[in-house]
Amino acid sequence: MRKFLKRFSVQKSGATAIEYALMAALISVVLVAALGPLTTALTGALQTVANAFPQSLP
Repeated sequence: MRKFLKRFSVQKSGATAIEYALMAALISVVLVAALGPLTTALTGALQTVANAFPQSLP
């Protein structure tokens, strides 16, 4: 039992993988939250440009 506990305390690759997964999830949530308003603004800007084209044609 002591060998198992000693080996378990030394092995940290599982903890590192979980930490990376948590960081990736956090980054994903932040990106989704940040891109929502940006998408709306970009859509409005592109719509303005698209509406300007028919008016400029003869």
